[in-house]
Amino acid sequence: MEIISRQYCFGGTQGLYQHESVSNHGPMRFSVFSPPHAQHGKVPVLFFLAGLTCNEETFMIKAGAQRMASELGIMLVAPDTSPRNTPIDDAIGDWEFGEGAGFYLNATQEKYRRHFNMHDYVATELPDIIAKNFPVDITRLGICGHSMGGHGALTLALRYPEKYRSVSAFAPIVAPSHVAWGQKAFSKYLNDENEWSQYDATELVKHKQFKGTILIDQGLDDKFLANQLKPELFAEACRQNGQMLHLRQHEKYDHSYWFIQSFIEDHLKHHAMYLLT
Repeated sequence: MEIISRQYCFGGTQGLYQHESVSNHGPMRFSVFSPPHAQHGKVPVLFFLAGLTCNEETFMIKAGAQRMASELGIMLVAPDTSPRNTPIDDAIGDWEFGEGAGFYLNATQEKYRRHFNMHDYVATELPDIIAKNFPVDITRLGICGHSMGGHGALTLALRYPEKYRSVSAFAPIVAPSHVAWGQKAFSKYLNDENEWSQYDATELVKHKQFKGTILIDQGLDDKFLANQLKPELFAEACRQNGQMLHLRQHEKYDHSYWFIQSFIEDHLKHHAMYLLT
């Protein structure tokens, strides 16, 4: 693991790191905020998955999460949204697909399956790297995300409830099988439509449950709300299967990081209820 940069921040450190990924067969970057509590012992950790066009620094720079994470004693980890500089000709130049748009799945199409395995990367490889190189208690692990990253956070938590103690999302793509963003990505990354449901939170929650309450914040002035996000589909599936869900909908808020900044402290406190006990 290579240290790209590291700065002092709210009594802790904000760092940018790079390593050779086994899952994605190439270099991957991730950011870590280590709170001051980590100087004295192991701390819980919250992974944040960013959305389309974002990278490993977007959340750390724009969300304003470090102050509250420092107070609570929670480490923050933000991976990149995909591998970069792959040799795949159509993996760049399209903000909805490829580099910057890994969709937190394992590709099965021959063209992409060597490099686009963000599901395994986030679920297994990166937590192992964090556990080996930082003072964390990896058994106290939470996951959060925005938009495409919210999709990733929900699907990972529902598929591995034994791994994650807490989950939340901002404006997540909760039903990718039913919207253009998801259909485009799934049809190119995956061999068969039968594979789609394992990466669709609405389909997963119909027969799986997360042991805690899922927190979702959604802005009602989000231009993607009606066509790409459809939180009502997830809410109904949760209701039918008895999954505890706290869906908060906010007038005047959009899809931006100004929205995330406004409610990030609530999300950190939500995770703290599960990670600090």
